[in-house]
Amino acid sequence: MGVTTVTDVRPASVSADGGVLHTLFRSEQGGHEQVVLCQDRASGLRAVIALHSTALGPALGGTRFHAYASEEEAVLDALNLSRGMSYKNALAGLEHGGGKAVIIGDPDVIKTEELLLAYGRFVASLGGRYVTACDVGTYVADMDVVARTNKWTTGRSPENGGAGDSSVLTAFGVYQGMRASAQHQWGDPTLRDRKVGVAGVGKVGHHLVEHLLKDGAEVVITDVRGESVDRIRAKHPQVTAVADTEALIRTEGLDIYAPCALGGALSDESVRVLTAKVVCGAANNQLAHPGVEKDLSDRGILYAPDYVVNAGGVIQVADELHGFDFDRCKAKATKIFDTTLAIFARAKTDGIPPAAAADRLAETRMAEARRA
Repeated sequence: MGVTTVTDVRPASVSADGGVLHTLFRSEQGGHEQVVLCQDRASGLRAVIALHSTALGPALGGTRFHAYASEEEAVLDALNLSRGMSYKNALAGLEHGGGKAVIIGDPDVIKTEELLLAYGRFVASLGGRYVTACDVGTYVADMDVVARTNKWTTGRSPENGGAGDSSVLTAFGVYQGMRASAQHQWGDPTLRDRKVGVAGVGKVGHHLVEHLLKDGAEVVITDVRGESVDRIRAKHPQVTAVADTEALIRTEGLDIYAPCALGGALSDESVRVLTAKVVCGAANNQLAHPGVEKDLSDRGILYAPDYVVNAGGVIQVADELHGFDFDRCKAKATKIFDTTLAIFARAKTDGIPPAAAADRLAETRMAEARRA
C-alpha cells in the first residue's frame, strides 16, 4: 500500500484544458497544500484525500463515498469540498483547517470492513494533518471501523468514544441560518406560515423538517429515495411531497428553498425559475459555478452561504476530539444565527453578494493565522 501525490499523475491522465492539475495549481479554486491518491487493490479501495489548508490547525472534514463517473470527477470533488471546509471551519471559529476525502465507488456494492480499514491506514499515514468524519455515503458505524486503524477519526458512536450522528446539529445549524435569513429578509426570525421547500430529506433533511414544523412552517419535500419521503409523510401527513427538485423550485408561493442533497443545486437554469426569495440549505457546494451568487442577488434572492449554515456537524465532530459535550456544541451551533446575520450585514455594506462577504471574512481569519 503506497501513497501517491497528485503531482505524480502524468499529463496524459488529465483533460486537454489542464483538468485537475490546472484546478490545483493555477485556478482561483486551487491553492491546496496537499492532495493524496490512495489505492489498495486487495480491498478495492480507491480514494482521494485533499488538504486545502492547515493554517488554523489540522485539516478537518468528512469522507464521501460515491460512485463518481470518473477518477478526475472524484479529484475535483475532493478539491472543491476541502476548500469549502477551510472556509466553513474558519467561520465556525474552529482551530482547524479544511480537508476532505472521497472514496470512489458505490458504497452499497463495494463498502467492506477491509476497505474501510485500508482507508484508515491511509489517513493515519498523514500523521494527524487530516482528521476525518462522516459525509455522504459514510456513517457512524463506518467511522468506528476506520478508527481501528486511524486515531484521527471523529463521528464515531458513543459506545466507541465518539459523539454519534452529526446530522442532528447540522440540521440545527441550518435552522439557525434560516431564522437569520428570515430576520434579514422579512424582519422576523420565525418561519411560521412560511412555505419552505426541502430537497433531500435523508440524514440531515429529515431533522430539518422537524425544526421547521415545530416553528409553524408549511413544508414541501422531495427526495430521489421514495422511502425517505414516505418516512416523513407517515409521521407528518401535513407535509406535501412533489416529484422532483425541478417541481420543487417552481412551487408557487415558495418562500425558502433548502437544498439538502448533493452539491450544484443552484445553476443558471435553476436560478432562473426559482420561486423562493431565500435559499438556505445543508448541501455543500450549492453554487454550480462562480457567478451564480450574483445571479441570485440580481434576482433579489437572499443566499445564506452553505458552508456557514451547515457548520453544526463539523462543530460537533471537532468537539469530539476534546471530549464531546452536546450542550457545549449546541451553544456553538446557535451562534450560526449571529454569524449569518453578520455576513448579510457585511454584504450590504460592501455591496457584494453574501457568498462573497462570507469568503472575505473566512479568508481574513486564515490570513491572520498564517501571519501569526
